[in-house]
Order: sequence, then C-alpha cells, then structure tokens
Amino acid sequence: MKIILASQSPRRKELLAHIVSEFEIEPADIDETPFPDELPVDYVRRMAEEKARTVWEQKEKKDSLVIASDTTVVLNQEIMGKPEDMAEAEVMLKKLSGETHTVYTAVVLKTKEREERILAEAHVTFYPLTDEEINRYLETGDYADKAGAYGIQNAASVFVKEISGDYYSIVGFPIGAVNQALKTFN
Repeated sequence: MKIILASQSPRRKELLAHIVSEFEIEPADIDETPFPDELPVDYVRRMAEEKARTVWEQKEKKDSLVIASDTTVVLNQEIMGKPEDMAEAEVMLKKLSGETHTVYTAVVLKTKEREERILAEAHVTFYPLTDEEINRYLETGDYADKAGAYGIQNAASVFVKEISGDYYSIVGFPIGAVNQALKTFN
C-alpha cells in the first residue's frame, strides 16, 4: 500500500521516515481559518480531516493510505495558529511568556475502507520571557510556519520550563501513536 503524507512540514516528514521507509508527500491546500466560536479540539480535528479528505479526493487514492496532521497551540481557549508575520509572532510569544498552554495535534489515517483518528494533547509551560529573548528568537526566523510561533525542538527550547504529555505531539506528529495506528492497517 502506498503511503502519502498530506503535509509540507519537514518535521512531520522527518518523523514519519523513522517508521515508514517509503512515502510520498502531497500537501493539502485548505483554508485554515477557525470557525467563529469553534472549540480548539474541534478545530484541530477538522483541519486534519480536511487535509486527509482533500489529498484523498485529488486523485482518488484507492490503493493508498493518506496521513494528515494538524497542530494548534491554545492559551485561554484562544487558538494560536501560524503567525502571519514577525509582529504577530511577537504578540503570541508575549502571551505565552510565563504561562502554561495546551498543544493539540490531530492525525487522520485514511484508506478507502476506513479512517483512524488520533488526538494528542500536551501542556507546555514557558519561563517568563524578556523582550531581548523574544527578539533574539524572532531574528532566527524559526517562528514562521509554526503554531504558536515556536518550534520546541529548535531555539525556542530554552523557553520551556515544563512539558506534560507527548513531546512529539508538540513537535507536530505523535509518532508513537501514529506507529501503533499504522500497525492496524497492515
């Protein structure tokens, strides 16, 4: 069975390569705007489902397994997606400073016969951040294309005081849960 990763994330590609030797990449182009009053868990699930469905329907992948994933950062029920620019990233990081937030990652594995859904939840506490720390981080450009404006595996790792939950779900791909789900498709 051919496996297709519906993502352009280099982190998801790298992690999937640990458990699958061959796969194709076909990113899904979808509108990632939350619905008004949409709960964060519903939002992240909908994004993963829409990505899987979009890639599946592009070429009717009858003999394929499509894997789609989405991650969002949530602070006080506010969904923090990918920042549009450095100014928005700065606002996000200032909000996260000294706070505990939740990271949700949803994964959908889809074949012609069935869909398997995964929802991973983790909690991350940041140390209080100085303006200098935030600006130094923003200058790296690492905030771009990352929910909540940070990648825990890179320069922002120094912001993290504590995590609870699956580290890899914070990175954006709960590899252990995905591996277990993949076993059920063989």
